[in-house]
Amino acid sequence: MGLIRPTTMLQGEIEMISSFRKYRAHALTVLLTTVAVFGFGATQVAADTSGLKVAAVFETPIEEPWVNQIHVALLQAKKELGIEYTWAESVKSADFARVMREYAESGHGLVMGDAFGAERIARRVAKDYPKVAFTFGSGIGPAEPNFAVFDNWIHEPAFLAGMIAGRLTKTNKIGAVAAMTIPEVNRLCNAFCAGAKEANKKVSCKFSFIGSFFDPPKAKEAALAQIEQGVDVIYAERFGVIEAAKEKDIVAIGNMSDQSSLSPEHVVTSVVWDMWPTVKQVVNLVKADVFSSQDFGQFSYMGKGGSFLAPYHAWDNKLSADIKKMVETRKEAILDGTFRVDIDESAPKSE
Repeated sequence: MGLIRPTTMLQGEIEMISSFRKYRAHALTVLLTTVAVFGFGATQVAADTSGLKVAAVFETPIEEPWVNQIHVALLQAKKELGIEYTWAESVKSADFARVMREYAESGHGLVMGDAFGAERIARRVAKDYPKVAFTFGSGIGPAEPNFAVFDNWIHEPAFLAGMIAGRLTKTNKIGAVAAMTIPEVNRLCNAFCAGAKEANKKVSCKFSFIGSFFDPPKAKEAALAQIEQGVDVIYAERFGVIEAAKEKDIVAIGNMSDQSSLSPEHVVTSVVWDMWPTVKQVVNLVKADVFSSQDFGQFSYMGKGGSFLAPYHAWDNKLSADIKKMVETRKEAILDGTFRVDIDESAPKSE
């Protein structure tokens, strides 16, 4: 008797097995649909999604605005997405591979950072750890199977900031102090100048490049030299410029983050790069075990929330309604796709 099951029990088990099979088939369909929608390649990275450990490797100090935006977004991911997060800053090229390997070999499923000065090193290390997701700031493309890239595609708000500069200048001379003549820097400077000229055809643009991603004293020195030449509105693409603007009492435009607090009376607005949309996307893909090598640059565009103009703060009552309307109109045109800011990555030339 113990071997004979009642018919009702057999029927219940059959129904349960059938339901499970339907659920499994449905889950597989959802997974395949997700892969199709996001366009993931066939080669994907396997990840431990329970308590994802994320590490960042930065070439510059954490206070350097570019890497700080990545750092801030990863801190937000720690709070909102439950990741474990650690980082190493001021990592020189000679130590870059060692630091990356230490993180990859200590259970970190995702390693992020800036690879501009260590491109070949970062890519070589990534190949040795195909089950780890690597996502680095880079001026070139992704590499299979696990090296994804991003960049600060913030030329759109740079154009808007240029429009403000073009209207605020009294000398018709505006300037920009930037890192070096590389594509990701060039496109910001060129967009800034293009925006200024749209708003004021009499404007001439001056550019200075300090040859470094982080050298505040040198950036300040370059800014002071421009001011002596008549520049009265300056784009602080590099850290240190706002100090010069404050000292000489001219208008400044911040970069990367909202830098109004550095000098509220002189910083009219800032070109903000918000890395949260990028970091959120990357972390969620790794957690879902569907990460693949790709270019996440689109998540830095204004339409994705990855860049914008900072609030006017102390300048809100100083800017004319005409200037505000001009900027808002162009902003809406960018967001609804009826206006595109040109991506000009050629080396800017002073006029």
